[in-house]
Amino acid sequence: MGRIFKLDIMSISQNIDEVLKAIPEGVKLIAVSKTKPNEAIVEAYEGGYKIFGENKPQELKGKFEALAKDIEWHFIGHLQTNKVKYIAEFVHLIHAVDSMKLLKEINKQALKHNRIINCLLQFHIAEEESKFGYNLSEAQEMLNSDEFKCLENINIVGVMGMATFTDNEDQVRSEFKQLKENFDILKTKNFADKDDFVEVSMGMSGDYKIAIEEGSTMVRVGSSIFGARQYAPK
Repeated sequence: MGRIFKLDIMSISQNIDEVLKAIPEGVKLIAVSKTKPNEAIVEAYEGGYKIFGENKPQELKGKFEALAKDIEWHFIGHLQTNKVKYIAEFVHLIHAVDSMKLLKEINKQALKHNRIINCLLQFHIAEEESKFGYNLSEAQEMLNSDEFKCLENINIVGVMGMATFTDNEDQVRSEFKQLKENFDILKTKNFADKDDFVEVSMGMSGDYKIAIEEGSTMVRVGSSIFGARQYAPK
């Protein structure tokens, strides 16, 4: 048998409302709809929510083409350069920019569509080596480079990071604190005159409340809204 998707008895819209009640005004909720069927997104949309996050470019393109055009789509996963072309026409924000090579490709594809694409710089704040991202000195070197200054079709509006997957809340809090400190340093030294450099994207279903306490402006929540993906028994 193939996969089946089990949605909570409590409606998706109700789940979104519960999360919204738990976050303060000024923090944006990205409803992470990756792997979920269009019907689940439609249910959320019909309940009044229009901000969704995806992590597979071709899947996102298909959803963009099939669903309402006033949805605000966020790309939240690791983005390969050869996949930027699928989302450049419509994506609202790319959360995980981790290299000059990727920035240059986003700029190239944005130019083709006569757009400026908003991006977040991803920082490596977790213990896991598998996670991507800059450290502070690497990010500053990149931002001060002539290469970066030539990119006119990208707009850096903040930072993003993922904490270590652990039950140790002190460690998670420390990592989020580090990301906020990185943001503050970049704001002071690199973006002091840029009013839209404001976003700190951190926090998911299991740790978004800690992230908000440490300064998150944007949380990415999936399983608490749509339910965990279920597989049918073989």
